[in-house]
Amino acid sequence: MPANQDVPCTQAEARQFDFWLGDWELSWGEDGRGTNHVSAILNNCVIQEEFDGTPSILLKGLSISTYNPGTKKWHQTWVDNSGGYLDFVGEFTDGKMVLSRDAIVQGKAITQRMVFYNIAKNELDWNWERSKDGGKTWQVVWHIHYQRKH
Repeated sequence: MPANQDVPCTQAEARQFDFWLGDWELSWGEDGRGTNHVSAILNNCVIQEEFDGTPSILLKGLSISTYNPGTKKWHQTWVDNSGGYLDFVGEFTDGKMVLSRDAIVQGKAITQRMVFYNIAKNELDWNWERSKDGGKTWQVVWHIHYQRKH
C-alpha cells in the first residue's frame, strides 16, 4: 500500500481543485470586475474561496470544497452576504470541474451548475449555468474569466 494512503487528502483526486488555488482578478460582461482568493486549509483537505464582486457588484461570498473519497465526488457549500446558501456535488472530468445541484426557482424545478474550464496555469473560465429540462440543454447565466494576480 502506498505510504500516502495513510495521510488524509493526498490521493490524486483530492488535488483536482488545486488549479483554483491563488489570488485572482475576475472579469465578466462589459466592465464587471472582482477578486477571488482561494486557499487550501485544514491540512490541505479543504479548498476555501473568498469571492468579492466589488466594485462591480455588492456580492461577497465564501465557499468550502472537499473531495469525498467514499462517493468519489467533490462537495461544495457556498454562502454569501445576501443570505444565499447553495450546495453542490460534482467531479473533475475531461479537463473540467463541474459541480451541480437541483433547485426550485420561482416555483419551478431546475438544475444549476458551475463549470470550470479552459484551465491553464494563470487563467481559467467559469460559467454559472442552468437547465430547465433536466440537463438536456444548458443556458449560461454568468461567465467569469479568471486571471491570476502576479
